[in-house]
Amino acid sequence: MTIMTKNTFWSLLMVLYLVVLARAIELTFELADNAKQCFYEEVDKDVEITLEYQVIAGGKYDVDVILEDPNGKPLYKQQKKQYDAYDHTTAVKGTYKFCFSNEFSTFAHKVVYFDFIEGEEDPFARDIGAHITVLTQLETSCVTIHEALKTVLDYQTHHRLREAKGRASAEGLNEKVQWWSLGEFVLVLGIGITQVLILRSFFTDRKQQQPTKI
Repeated sequence: MTIMTKNTFWSLLMVLYLVVLARAIELTFELADNAKQCFYEEVDKDVEITLEYQVIAGGKYDVDVILEDPNGKPLYKQQKKQYDAYDHTTAVKGTYKFCFSNEFSTFAHKVVYFDFIEGEEDPFARDIGAHITVLTQLETSCVTIHEALKTVLDYQTHHRLREAKGRASAEGLNEKVQWWSLGEFVLVLGIGITQVLILRSFFTDRKQQQPTKI
């Protein structure tokens, strides 16, 4: 009973270590026209960071992106980009800033998704490989479950973004079809009214041209 409790404790500690080792900030937000939105993250030195983003709705699905280090030096800068991923190992400790800009657009709102990942699991994976002989079956199962859940989460995020982008395209197409149908209705109605007025004018002119009897 004591051995089982100890194994369970170390297994839970391992899972918590895996969770803390790699932190991620995931957010979907609306970026108005002529607007700029910035985010800040405190990162230690010699830490690998990853910035992934994608425009899922609005305009031509593009946005300006810039990532700066604590000294204000641009590490990554792209203009009118639809999606991308950037990896970088920090050289200094401090607050890193990344901004999304839609200032080049005058009327199109954008919906932007980004994932800022701080840290990696590779160092811990190497430690696991070095001490694989001392891992219990429960601890190994915990590591396998954690990796499987991380893969499932990545697939869910990917499919959720595709669904959101497809839904936005479908709603935009539906709106265009509605306006086109409304335009056709107004055009048909206008043609019908014009034909009635023209026919009435024919009969009115004919009645006025009849000779007057004395």
